[in-house]
Amino acid sequence: MIEYEYTNKCVTHNLNTMAYEARKFKLEKIKGISEDQIKVHLGLYEGYVKHVNLLMTQMNKLASSGDEFEYSVSELRRRLGFEWNGMHLHELYFEALEGGSKVLLGNSKLYEGLSQQYGSFSKWLEIFTKFSARGPGWALLTYDPNISHFHHVWAADHEVGQLATLPVIIALDHWEHAFMVDYKPSEKGLYVEAYLNAMNWETVSKRFDVVAK
Repeated sequence: MIEYEYTNKCVTHNLNTMAYEARKFKLEKIKGISEDQIKVHLGLYEGYVKHVNLLMTQMNKLASSGDEFEYSVSELRRRLGFEWNGMHLHELYFEALEGGSKVLLGNSKLYEGLSQQYGSFSKWLEIFTKFSARGPGWALLTYDPNISHFHHVWAADHEVGQLATLPVIIALDHWEHAFMVDYKPSEKGLYVEAYLNAMNWETVSKRFDVVAK
């Protein structure tokens, strides 16, 4: 097992400053995605955490100056969406790989829900596997508990394009940094297949159990 030493908590430095620490992920070797690729990808994730903290620190400092830097604070808040979403989407991505590859149980709520909406789990998997676009972005499976309906969302820029307030069930990174060490751009489908085969479906299923009515 490969252990990547990243912790998962928010630390209070004082009453006005919160700092996030990058999560720790215990990942086994993944067929089709190399250890070098994972290390590169985790390094990028750590950068998102670093810049979330940097932006929050800068906003706290400028906010104490009253209206003088109001415009600057507003621009920093817009930037925070990019870093924040990058941090949390990557946490969903790596979390789904912990514990090794496990199949989705046929009696799970997630399996039954996907089968009901798409005809079968295999049909949904075929659709999601092909759910990609030319260029970088995120393929997301989300769920609206108000109408018991899954949505596929393509987020070309991860700070925009998402359906607000909907829980993310799966977050699949389609940016080049997630696969370019191992695959050419024309081989992205092989990377998608490798990630989906490596997912811990028990973890993903539990996410759905939390939000499903």
